[in-house]
This record gives sequence, structure tokens and C-alpha cells, in this order.
Amino acid sequence: MKVKDLFELRQGNGFELMHIGKAEKSGINFISRTSQNNGVVAQVEKIKTTEPFEAGNITVSLGGSVLSAFVQLKPFYTAFHMMVLEPKIEMTLSEKLYYCMCIKANAYRYSYGRQANKTLKDIALPSTIPWWVHHTSINPVTTAQTNEYPPLLEVEKWGAYPLGSLFKFYKGKRLTKENMVNGTVNFIGAISENNGVRQFIDVEPMFLPNCITVNYNGSVGEAFYQSEPFWATDDVNVLYANGWELNKYVAMFIITTIKANRYKFNYGRKWTLEKMKDSHIKLPKSSDGSPDWAYMENYIKSLPYSDRI
Repeated sequence: MKVKDLFELRQGNGFELMHIGKAEKSGINFISRTSQNNGVVAQVEKIKTTEPFEAGNITVSLGGSVLSAFVQLKPFYTAFHMMVLEPKIEMTLSEKLYYCMCIKANAYRYSYGRQANKTLKDIALPSTIPWWVHHTSINPVTTAQTNEYPPLLEVEKWGAYPLGSLFKFYKGKRLTKENMVNGTVNFIGAISENNGVRQFIDVEPMFLPNCITVNYNGSVGEAFYQSEPFWATDDVNVLYANGWELNKYVAMFIITTIKANRYKFNYGRKWTLEKMKDSHIKLPKSSDGSPDWAYMENYIKSLPYSDRI
């Protein structure tokens, strides 16, 4: 069975985000060729001449993050090189998610120079759905946070602060696989997912919680807030607040600004401890020139899903 046997394939809108008015409040999802956030990159105002696609359809990236496939739970518009799949038969959400997974599994066949615009329709899909698809519970993430969040202060007016002036730095310690035994303590590796937790090991924790870990090697520049005791590999730098109070909300704000520096480094150019200390990040500033911690905390608390942090 092929994609075209189960779905009607429709070309996406091909809109450019820069030419559409972004919605200040809840708007219509705009789907682009990304592999993150269910493909949603913004919310936009309704276009008078074009009805959005209906919720329940599947979007597939034909270029960019090729074959990133998502079930859209709200009406949406799309960017260029997107395909919209409408089921020909009635499907549950679990079944749609299963087919998204099957489509994504073919991504290795494509690259930046080989898109899926001509071949998506012929990708093979299983003719039967495994029993576990119907017995897997799906609990959508919800939020009780409905307040409007304050406008982000103009970045041009933010202050630039060297990380070395904001944090005390510590290095992780190498631990070979031969010396690892399965346990309950978080082992933080230089990875880009799962909050940096590569596995759980049986060892005395090396670091206390309430800090930020930043990879200087591996997935360079990935940063995470650690809320539990842990051990960190030597490819990870551990940052503790120096003379101010860190919490998970302020950490979420700072992590975003730290990650904005990732483009400067790669596998061949490590973000070493000394370079990281000298790196500047931009943050909202108070009238006295110091970072405005209260604003950062309140901004993060006001965002949708902040109550799930």
C-alpha cells in the first residue's frame, strides 16, 4: 500500500511568512519545513481570500527537514514545499500518528538536493496497523496558562553580559562505559535531547541541581536546566549562578540566549571553558544596568505551558 492509496495529496499554500500578518493573540497556525514544534513556526491572521486547511490533516515537508510529518490539530496555512495529506478513510489520531512515523522512517532516502515532491505519493506504507497503535494512550499536553504575556523588550536595548560574570563554571568528568552500572542518577552527556540525560547510572552524584549544563563538545552549545542531582561527562560545562538567585524560569530564558551562540561553534571548533566564560549573551537589563531577573522570570511564567515546567 502506498501513501496515495490512503490519502488525498494536496499542495500546501506556498505562503511566505514575511508577507502574512502575524497574530498578536491566538491565530491560525503557520506550518513550515521544520522538524520541531509540530511544524508550527508562527500564528498568523486569517487571509480573506484563502480558507485555512482543516484540523486533522497531516502535513509533510517536501524539502528542508524532508518528510517531517505531523498531525495538525488546529486549522493551518503552510509555507512552500509542503504537502497536505487528507485521509481517504476515517482514521483515529493514533492511526494518523502511526502513519506519520512510517512516512518519517523514509527520510534517510532524501537530502537537501533530493526532495520528496515527486515521490511522496509512492512511499510504501503498511497495509495493516499493529495492535499496539490502538492500545497506546495519548495524553495531549495541556496548559492552564491563558494570560496574555508581556511584549518582549526590544533586543536592541538589552545588555550584553559575559557568561563568566554571571556564572561559576565547573567541568564534568569522564566516565567510561566500562565503569558505568545501571542505576538512578542522571548521567548528562553532550547530546541534544532528553534534557541532556543520556542514561541513569549507579554513582554518587557529582553535581547538585539548580544549574545549567552546556555542551562544549558533541552537540556543541546545547543547554539544559538540571533540577535533579547528576553526573556530567567532561564534554559538558556546568554553570551555577554567581551572586544571584537562579530558578527554572530564569534558566529557561537564559538557555535560549545561550543557544543563540551555537552557530559560532562546531565539532572542529569547540566551545571550551575559557571561550564560554568570555562569550557574551544579551539579556533584558534593569535601570542600574544589571540583568532584569524579575522580568525574565515573569515573562517565562506568562507563556503558554509554563505551568508544565
